[in-house]
Amino acid sequence: MTALLEVKNLKKRFGGNEAVKDVNFEVNAGECVVLAGDNGAGKSTVIKMISGVYTPTAGTVHLNGELLTGKSPEAVRNAGIETIYQDLALADNLDPGLNLYLGREISRRVMGLPFLDRKKMREDAARVMKSLGITVPDPAAPVREMSGGQRQAIALARAIHWQAGLVIMDEPTAALGVPEQREVMALIERMKQQGVGIILISHNLPDIFAAADRIVVLARGVVAGVRRPDETNDEEVVRMMMGATL
Repeated sequence: MTALLEVKNLKKRFGGNEAVKDVNFEVNAGECVVLAGDNGAGKSTVIKMISGVYTPTAGTVHLNGELLTGKSPEAVRNAGIETIYQDLALADNLDPGLNLYLGREISRRVMGLPFLDRKKMREDAARVMKSLGITVPDPAAPVREMSGGQRQAIALARAIHWQAGLVIMDEPTAALGVPEQREVMALIERMKQQGVGIILISHNLPDIFAAADRIVVLARGVVAGVRRPDETNDEEVVRMMMGATL
């Protein structure tokens, strides 16, 4: 069976610095692959090549067999890859519905004049978040009044609503408390059950072992090892992150 995402021989050079070299991995539908590594390991460079922000120096990215290499970030999003960065790209002063449709708002005409259809957008946001097991007490409240876990849920709901087949999550539990971290892990599990493929970027060992179906460890821009969580332990992953083993 063809993998949802295929990353083959990715390389990225910035001047004389080879930031990423010969990175290969796959992601299947309903699978969470964790890209683990310390700061500077090349994780961000890899996801930016997948999402179209960077053009690889060499190598290819395929989604459902379609070549994405060289396409713009917008084209990559339209193909079905959504990237959720640490800042979540939410408008804090807007409610979940308006954030769900940010830049693609629904309008209706009243007496010939266009008005935002806030009710429809809020209903859609509530429906998608309910499918992820999340209830927002006040759907009209601005997202700045919501918890970190709820904000992550809104960003994930936006990806699901626009039919992303693959979601890339960059350190989603950074700066969250323990209960909110558990919420995010539960969200990841629900997305997997819906058949969404996930790439989780993390250097946090509890997150790595809680979420991963497979762990791809990067060290100094190369793949230091690939393991399933039940095949490895904290010590081996740390050694690979430090580049001490292959």
